[in-house]
Amino acid sequence: MEAHAAFPFLKETILFLALSGILIPLLARLRINPVLGFLAVGTLLGPYGLASFSETTPWLSYVTFSRQDDVETLAELGVIFLMFMIGLEMSIDRLWSMRKLVFGLGSMQVGITALVIVVVAVGFEHGTEASVVLGLALAFSSTAIVMQLLIQRRELGTPLGHAAFAILLLQDLAVVPLLVLISILGANDGGGSFGMLLGTAAVKGLVTVGVIYLVGRRVVRPVFHQIAANRQPDTFMALTLLSTLGVAALTWAAGLSMALGALLAGLIIAETEFRHEVEVTIEPFKGLLMGLFFLSVGMGIDLRALVAEPLWTPLSVVGLILIKGAIIFFLLRAFGLTWGRAAEGGLLLGQGSEFAFIVIGLALSFNVLPRDTGQFMLLVVGLSMLAAPLVARLGSMIGAHFERRQVQRETLDTDEFGEMRGHVIIAGYGRVGQMVGQLLAEQGVPHLAIESDAKLVARQRKDGVPVIYGDASRPELLRRLRLDRAQAVVLTMDHVAAAIHAVKGVRQTMPHIRIIARARDEKHALALREAGASSVVPETLESSLKLAGSVLETLGVPSDAAARLLEQERERRIIAFRD
Repeated sequence: MEAHAAFPFLKETILFLALSGILIPLLARLRINPVLGFLAVGTLLGPYGLASFSETTPWLSYVTFSRQDDVETLAELGVIFLMFMIGLEMSIDRLWSMRKLVFGLGSMQVGITALVIVVVAVGFEHGTEASVVLGLALAFSSTAIVMQLLIQRRELGTPLGHAAFAILLLQDLAVVPLLVLISILGANDGGGSFGMLLGTAAVKGLVTVGVIYLVGRRVVRPVFHQIAANRQPDTFMALTLLSTLGVAALTWAAGLSMALGALLAGLIIAETEFRHEVEVTIEPFKGLLMGLFFLSVGMGIDLRALVAEPLWTPLSVVGLILIKGAIIFFLLRAFGLTWGRAAEGGLLLGQGSEFAFIVIGLALSFNVLPRDTGQFMLLVVGLSMLAAPLVARLGSMIGAHFERRQVQRETLDTDEFGEMRGHVIIAGYGRVGQMVGQLLAEQGVPHLAIESDAKLVARQRKDGVPVIYGDASRPELLRRLRLDRAQAVVLTMDHVAAAIHAVKGVRQTMPHIRIIARARDEKHALALREAGASSVVPETLESSLKLAGSVLETLGVPSDAAARLLEQERERRIIAFRD
């Protein structure tokens, strides 16, 4: 498909939109990070992938990107909007509330990691300027990947989530001086010392950023107020795009990067009451343009370098992850995280960053980095990002192992339960188990809990809850918990097979103990009864009865009659699942 005279990127645009329409829903279904998907597809369909065979197989030219330059022009918009959205996420209040983690942990991570990588780069005989750029670029971690992994694991509100977010936030802030530094280095004709360049970069950056920020705050708010008063969404969107591209153009005119200007535009709007409306307005464009950016990055990954350097490429990827992971691990320990959580955090943040592509790309365009070095490091960063989910999963496994060891040491001494009798043992201390425990505590009924999630056990024990780590089906653990003196065992586990296994284990250890089990549905309830549960409560029962009661009341059935009918149905169903 030849380029259309009026639309030179027609084929690339159609192919990208087709990929987005198919790829994004598929990745969401498979729970794969879209960033990794676009990187992989760009590598596969790019000029170094299947497109390289288009001359011998002509039909491939219709489904591949043969020229990276055609996509890079559009992908630059993706970089701009990525930086704009990062600026929107920042605010003075937010930074101040997390100042200890952001400016303490975050600055130490960037500084120490960059310094170590600079030393390594100098050791490989790179120049001072190139080594500093590489050190700073590789010190960053991928905000897009790490944040999505934390959200998927529901760990954003945990101590690890707070620490990771603080590190990423400081890295976002560090982009500003780094972009300024590269612009100054690119403009250098070789006549100035590196120290003088750093000073010039600092002064120029501070003056430019300060002027744009102060003027922008005075101009943007009243203009947005005027537009918002007219209640015209299309005008609001136009002003948002103008703010982003306008400030980016101003920084470019000042000899700095457009990415820096977009970040400043986001910072300016983040301080106004229009921040959330702007986020909603820009969200559809952000997703597509960021996808285009990562697609172009993937197209630039030349896997032939992996073949040419089959030893150094994987060693460099592993070395990058290990260096960053080790530094972050020790910093997280110093800031109070457990061994397990620190190990998990180190590997979670060990990959390269989307910022590295921006920084190294700028350094290449300004001839600050040799092209061979830049291309090789882009490959290393890209491969480290592709490996990020697997490395993070490994970190989670290592962290869980550390947590189990720690919790087992803390709970190994079960003499604290030696004198306990007439108690209730709760197997599974998630949301349902915690509610049961709270109700028992309010009634003065002694109880203790067993939980297989070491992180949950550590949190609950810190709050003084009598919970230990272990498997409720293990006879030796049940005996240590004085099962022979207990009144009953309550099973609340989510996992169907684990609950059935636990019922069998408890029944074999103590044949006459009363076992009350929670079931997901009636099929699960029957399986628990067959395994030996004394009484089973399907969790869908009460919600179904409550919903039916609301329907009956809406239809005009008297409340007494409806309550009587629901109680009869409740008794009929529960009798089937109890002795």
